Amino acid sequence: MTTDLTAHFDRILSAPVFGHLATRRRNGTIQVNPMWFEYDRDAQTIRFTHTTKRGKFKNLQHDPNMTLEALDPENPLKYVEVRGRLAEVIHDPEGAFYVHLGQRYGNPHQQAPADKADRVILVMQIDKIAGR
Repeated sequence: MTTDLTAHFDRILSAPVFGHLATRRRNGTIQVNPMWFEYDRDAQTIRFTHTTKRGKFKNLQHDPNMTLEALDPENPLKYVEVRGRLAEVIHDPEGAFYVHLGQRYGNPHQQAPADKADRVILVMQIDKIAGR
């Protein structure tokens, strides 16, 4: 990682806030979507739940670079930007990580989604952290 993780950035990444994940389509345009995520401080990774049927997954198969932006829940003028790349895809056919993230984001009764058979965990290896 090229930038030290400040306490401010760590607090944002550890909070259950929505992130905006950007990937590059084959035609070069950028796709950005709100995403649940979980930051792993020790591994220096961020994990997302997704499916193999959607555009973002296909974008990452073509170009593994990705950027996540998350706003400070206490001050939306402050944010963290995390640049990295897809390091691993873990199959999650029971949707267990989706359930885990749903609970992290406040739904204690989260159920696996209907598309659970196509679920994967996208693991982002962090290369750089910036923001304000």
